[in-house]
Amino acid sequence: MRYALPSRLNSYAVTHPHFADPETFLIKVLLVIPTLDRSGAEKQFALLATHLPRDEFEVHTVALTRGGPYEAVLRERGIPLTVLNKRWRLDPRALWDLRQLIFQLQPDILHTWLFAANAYGRQAAGRNGAPAVIVSERCVDSWKSGWQLTLDRRQRARTTRLIGNSQGVADFYQEQGFAGDRIVVIPNGTSIPERIPFDRDAVLAEFDIPPGSQVVGSVGRLARQKRGHDLIWAMQLLRQLRDRVYYLIVGDGPEKVELIKLAEHMGCDHLVRFAGHREDAEQLMATMNVLWLGSDFEGMSNSVMEAMAAGLPVIATDIPPNRELVVDGETGYLVRVGDSVGFAQFSDRILADQELAQRLGAAGRERIRKQFSIVRMVDAHADLYRRVVAEQAESTTGDSA
Repeated sequence: MRYALPSRLNSYAVTHPHFADPETFLIKVLLVIPTLDRSGAEKQFALLATHLPRDEFEVHTVALTRGGPYEAVLRERGIPLTVLNKRWRLDPRALWDLRQLIFQLQPDILHTWLFAANAYGRQAAGRNGAPAVIVSERCVDSWKSGWQLTLDRRQRARTTRLIGNSQGVADFYQEQGFAGDRIVVIPNGTSIPERIPFDRDAVLAEFDIPPGSQVVGSVGRLARQKRGHDLIWAMQLLRQLRDRVYYLIVGDGPEKVELIKLAEHMGCDHLVRFAGHREDAEQLMATMNVLWLGSDFEGMSNSVMEAMAAGLPVIATDIPPNRELVVDGETGYLVRVGDSVGFAQFSDRILADQELAQRLGAAGRERIRKQFSIVRMVDAHADLYRRVVAEQAESTTGDSA
């Protein structure tokens, strides 16, 4: 069902020509993100673009700098995509092109994701309030430098709503001066994978892991915030507690070389496997007995959600966004940031008790099914878009009265 604009707001429809019938019109949404690389924010971006109901929303997408793997997902579902090929941190041509695209499409909602797109989008949209500008922040961005936080604050007036994917993100941006009534929390969404039988030993053999071994694993970018060195230390400790346990690291990034050196220095490199970036990360996750996440800051971890959806116990750092996913002692365990001993001890407990592992995994799977589904995520965005369009319409009619 399309969103019906109240009849008293017909003057808004007159100023927006794509509303041919003011009682039943499509809400135009322009989604903008820096790239379509295979990462967490990009995945949620593609899920939203392809799952918004077509009979109510007309969706266009923009990649500010380049496309990537999710480009094919958008094109296969018939979602229009424009790649602006931004070349520099400050690229006047890309800003001009985005401004022209906004002028041509006349979207009701400009929804930008991540710092670069948020900055360019708010600048390109201007100050006249049309389109409404929604920005998505996907992490507790303690990494941002002073000039980036200053730019965020200066662009608050151009921000209709700020979406955080966890309460921790929302709290961080409220501390930066964003008004609480302008911040909305919409958690990430994921699907519950079908359990398909597969030859686990054959998959592990690719990484020279012996049949029947137990595996702890990590999935994600090898960046400093993930504190991979804590997890290498945890593996060194875990090997003292258990035989035939291996650590499978899925992902790539700037910390990889240092982590390889650390594993060698610790003398546990023969038990650590670096899989690199993999298109079959979900299948590799199915070979694991426990998932580790050692981050000191996050937004809402897609890898933790996917592990829980797959029925995999999770051990993660006790930071606010992880607390919103992992229920300590019920779906996994939470440990202090940097607590390598905690990772090792809780892993040993899970690996030693199959009944406990199954209970934690089943509880995690059910939690994701009930609270973090794709449908729930998309519905929350759709509802926000409806509310914002109604507000814009009220504002337009108020101005013209």
